[in-house]
Amino acid sequence: MKKYLLLILVYCCVLDVKATHISGGELYYEYIGPGDLPNTDKYKIIMLLYRDCNSIGAELNSESVNIGIYLASNGVRQYSLHLNKEWVSQDPPVIQNSPNAVPCIIGDKAVCFQYGRFSNIIDLARNPDGYLLSWIRYSRQFLSNVDYTAYPERSIGATFTTSIPGEGEIGTGTNNSAKFSEGDTALVCANRNFTIDYSAKDKDGDSLVYYFCSAYVGGDSTQPNPPPPNFIDLNDVVYKVPYSGGSPLGPGVTIDRKTGLISGKAPADPGKYVVNVCCEEWRNGLRLNIHHKDFILKVGSCDIPEAILKPSYITCDGFNLIFTNTSTSGLINSYYWDFGDTTSNADTSLLPEPSFSYKDSGTYFVKLVVNKGEKCSDSTIAKALVYPGFIPDFEVTGSCALNPFTFRDLTTSQYGVVDSWFWDFGDVGTLADTSKLKTPVYKYSSPQTADVTLMVTNSKGCLDTLVKTIVIADKPDVILPFRDTLICIIDTLQLHASSTSSSAVFSWTPNINIDRTTVADPLVSPPSTTTYFVTVNDKGCINTDSIIVNVVSAVQLTIGNDSTICLTDSIQLKPQTNALYFAWSPGTNFRDSTEAQPFILPTAATTYQLTASIGKCTALDSIKISVVPYPKASAGVDTSICFGKTTLLQANITGSQFSWSPTNSLLNENTLTPTAGPQATTSYILTVTDVLGCPKPSFDTIVVNVIPKILAFAGNDTAIVANQPLQLNATGGTVYNWSPITGLSNPNISNPIAILGPERDTITYFVNVGTSVGCNATDNIKVTIFKTLPQLFIPSAFTPNNDRLNDILTPKVVGMQKFNYFKVFNRWGVLMFSTSEQGKGWDGMYGGIKQASGTYVYMAQAVDYSGKLINQKGTVVLIR
Repeated sequence: MKKYLLLILVYCCVLDVKATHISGGELYYEYIGPGDLPNTDKYKIIMLLYRDCNSIGAELNSESVNIGIYLASNGVRQYSLHLNKEWVSQDPPVIQNSPNAVPCIIGDKAVCFQYGRFSNIIDLARNPDGYLLSWIRYSRQFLSNVDYTAYPERSIGATFTTSIPGEGEIGTGTNNSAKFSEGDTALVCANRNFTIDYSAKDKDGDSLVYYFCSAYVGGDSTQPNPPPPNFIDLNDVVYKVPYSGGSPLGPGVTIDRKTGLISGKAPADPGKYVVNVCCEEWRNGLRLNIHHKDFILKVGSCDIPEAILKPSYITCDGFNLIFTNTSTSGLINSYYWDFGDTTSNADTSLLPEPSFSYKDSGTYFVKLVVNKGEKCSDSTIAKALVYPGFIPDFEVTGSCALNPFTFRDLTTSQYGVVDSWFWDFGDVGTLADTSKLKTPVYKYSSPQTADVTLMVTNSKGCLDTLVKTIVIADKPDVILPFRDTLICIIDTLQLHASSTSSSAVFSWTPNINIDRTTVADPLVSPPSTTTYFVTVNDKGCINTDSIIVNVVSAVQLTIGNDSTICLTDSIQLKPQTNALYFAWSPGTNFRDSTEAQPFILPTAATTYQLTASIGKCTALDSIKISVVPYPKASAGVDTSICFGKTTLLQANITGSQFSWSPTNSLLNENTLTPTAGPQATTSYILTVTDVLGCPKPSFDTIVVNVIPKILAFAGNDTAIVANQPLQLNATGGTVYNWSPITGLSNPNISNPIAILGPERDTITYFVNVGTSVGCNATDNIKVTIFKTLPQLFIPSAFTPNNDRLNDILTPKVVGMQKFNYFKVFNRWGVLMFSTSEQGKGWDGMYGGIKQASGTYVYMAQAVDYSGKLINQKGTVVLIR
């Protein structure tokens, strides 16, 4: 599989001008030999520092490195040691990649930092607990995985540490600290997979174990490079969720404890992340040192084409598999899949997420190539394991919570063999309820219902899980078909008990007329009512239940007295008996002729006989059911009447008594021919009873529909001039008749036209308004005939004094087809009143205030019946 070089962007925080060049570092040591003084050892202490080429601040040349050496037992400082730079040139060494070093990476891919060693030699007195070495600095730049709410200055320092084991740990031996590799460059792209070799070497050959651990906070802004304190107090960096010292790059990135390889998917957010790797040194089963390397990893905003598959894909229930490139790179232009099935002529695909059905079981090698044939291409290979026919199953046997349960695996595997089991017995009383045995035995802590889970695998890599629910009882169950029964004294009864446990043992008491007491289903024939107890013993788990056998000497039976019912009614027969079984005859008119209390629907008088039995004992009885018809009621045919009218009801009955309801609108309600005069539609109910036959009443209903009152309207009284056509318009019905017919165009319609000459002064027309069912009503209209031309008659004066005489100034409209307006003004031209509605006038008020007596001006306008516009002006006197 081809993979691109991954470069670590190791950037430090942007510090103030005194320390912004620190990108990370490692404090370590080398053993030189015995010291110049007795009981001392000589060590070379080295501090390796990294600086971002683009950072701001002092050069590594001017860095002052002062190491504090503390007793490991109590953290009290014993020595201070200044370290000198080892390089001789003006500028420290530089590690960087060329611009074209990783041509297939798009985005931020430049890597450049300086690095330099500072060292010095010191003799350290031997002691039992050893020493802790540290260098304290300030400050780191803004980091994406640090919770800055814990740091008001929005910046934190760094502390680099290592330790030297004491005589209590190493005895008379010596130790060189592990040393991480240096000079690597690697590029990590956001949300992309990467691998970084972060291994170390140990001069002594000690075993090394790697893991992520919390970085330490260093100095503050008051002392960017403080002298070693008298007492060392190491404080962990506060990480923000979801990051931590043990997961500084999130849950998608891990470190291999054996190799130091850091791998996984980088965080999705570009930025700088503080990472601290702890390396434990082990010798002869003893841990000698926990060595640290603190660095800042830049996650760049870059991308790279990747082909990433899971190590293997497996199907255990068929031949079909679905494959997906797990890379989220945006630089993938094409896919080429080879599913490795040489028996198929179509085992390739160009789809991003293809599925493939293999012809047979087996192990296949699947190859994915992205951007095949292009400069920036990538490929990878994974296994496809096709082994269907893997079906998990198990059975459980046991008695109760007092005894252990046995779990037997019944898993079948068509290919390979079942090779591992993991049981979770679901015991709510403990967490120690698991097993990896094939056939485990487990005793539950208490009675309960448990969900038992079996996770099982086979040698081909199949894995499946099955859950079954079992009941752990406090005692074995006893299953009885009945607990109370009845037999006749001459009968024999077979009892029966069972249990879900196959190992249950049964015993019965008392030993009264029972053929066997140690079987599940003995025969009994007690001479009197007896309670038989059954005990179930399942490997020491015991439960007891009982059956009452009631014994009678004979069958008691009484059906009851003969009865009469109404035809079409049903009746339930209710015999008084102690019997268990029933047979009715004749068997007609029954839903079930073996019921104890059946319903019957006889159509004629019938005698029914019942045979009741208890085992071999029987009894007979009978009952006669007579049938009589219901009384008959006929209230008549529904009818309709006009409002205010009455109608005669005519009923017929077969019975001895009757009654009507309601009676409030009936005359002669005690007869079959009452007179009904309801004001609204009413339903009259006729009830008939018969004391000679069926005792139940019969009913019939007649509806008297009342046609609503006709609201006849001939129109409002009016005035016209001679020979003016007058349009009449009556309402209220469907049939109309006018009288007299003088001057009418048609007296038999709702809207005739009347033309009246000057020979009369007034005429009153009457109209009879009717409906199709014969209901009618009348109304009239008075017409006044003026022998003038069409005109507006307006009084010259009015007296609004509430005496009901001439209180309102109202124009009289004669010969007009349309009234436009009538307006009244005071002498200053203020509009006092205005209307366009005939019949309305001025009451002498304006704005709620009575107007003074005096002369007022009016204006009126109308259109006469010929279409001529009539304008009229004048004065009127208001008199109070």
